[in-house]
Amino acid sequence: MQKEETANLVWFRSNLRVEDNTSLSKAIRDSSRVIGYINIDPTIFKLSNYGFKKTEKFRTKFLLESIQDLKKQLSDINISLIITNQDFESSINSIIKKYNVRSIYMQKEWTRDELAEEKQIPKHINLIKDFDQFLYSPESVKEIYENIPRGFSNFRRKCEKYLNISYPLQIPKPLDKKNNIDEVYSVPTLNDLGFEEFRVHKNSVFKFLGGETSAKERVYEYFFETKRISKYKLTRNKLLGKDYSSKLSSWLANGSISVRYVYMQIKKYEEEIEKNESTYWLFFELIWRDFFKYVSMQHKDKFFSKSGIYGNSKDWSNNRELINSWINGETNEPFVNANMKELSQTGFMSNRGRQNVANYLTKELKIDWRIGAEYFESLLIDYDVHSNYGNWLYNAGIGNDSMPFRKFNPKLQSERYDPNKEYEKLWLNE
Repeated sequence: MQKEETANLVWFRSNLRVEDNTSLSKAIRDSSRVIGYINIDPTIFKLSNYGFKKTEKFRTKFLLESIQDLKKQLSDINISLIITNQDFESSINSIIKKYNVRSIYMQKEWTRDELAEEKQIPKHINLIKDFDQFLYSPESVKEIYENIPRGFSNFRRKCEKYLNISYPLQIPKPLDKKNNIDEVYSVPTLNDLGFEEFRVHKNSVFKFLGGETSAKERVYEYFFETKRISKYKLTRNKLLGKDYSSKLSSWLANGSISVRYVYMQIKKYEEEIEKNESTYWLFFELIWRDFFKYVSMQHKDKFFSKSGIYGNSKDWSNNRELINSWINGETNEPFVNANMKELSQTGFMSNRGRQNVANYLTKELKIDWRIGAEYFESLLIDYDVHSNYGNWLYNAGIGNDSMPFRKFNPKLQSERYDPNKEYEKLWLNE
């Protein structure tokens, strides 16, 4: 690509896919010169306020796999992917200059880190932003809500009654081969980013690769091949095995697959195979995902504040000994310990486990909820800022829980969800 030719740059952030990607489709529509771009900023590996690496090895591995797949998917439609690994400001400025970029197409974000990053883009660049991570578009939701309700149920009922969900955009047709740039950018390795290569733990329930290809394969397997979706509501609180839940959250988190794509596959399954309470319940969980995004959009930085979104002042503790006992799985509760061991060794934990360990940290140990949220951010493969912080606020009793003082009993939870102690034995005997 010659310097005198202008280019549209598609900045991939949390939308690492080619199907149902509004930014990619618009960039192709608006120009004959399109290049992809992603930057792995070293700051995402620095220590957080509470001493955790912001992004640990599990999510990093999944990210690199996702980028590798994105590179291939883009290559199939003759679009090159620029991959850099430096501070964002230096990276974006050098790419703008090198490829004579005039417009950047990107997914619209609203949380603090993402907004701070955007401010580093030169003022003369035309930014085309699109919300591309919702079931129900913000434009539609705004028609029925001025302020998002505190409770999820009201939000869900109103959205389901009044709003429609758009069909996913198709994979763009290949561009002319001359659209490709001469330079070939490689995906960095874990070693390049300061991690040692590792194998997925033998007991991990999440042995999947990152990327759009694997995401679609998982949808097909879970929906149409095994038909496990028909049992989802019955199995979703289990703890062992890959099929107690869909496991789609990791691909949804980095945008390797769109939520609209998943929804339309649910509808297809319901039309062709079976419609029941379980198929609805997976859709129900996708609405929860939307809900937390709208809560964070409405409350902005309160979403990350010590007192939560409604300013509930609590006397939180920062007792390091208690924090370490929770992190290391050395509390007085075996059920909590087993879940924390699974997280530390695999980067994954069931929804039932997350509810219990978060509730225990905040309600029993009374530790500042933000410490738990940052630890999850570091470890979880499926970390999503909105769902993670929204769920922590919820469990800490300073978010959207209609019963903010509810407290789980880990022993009763263990008896109910791990009656034969198979899960506890698996992880506590490691």
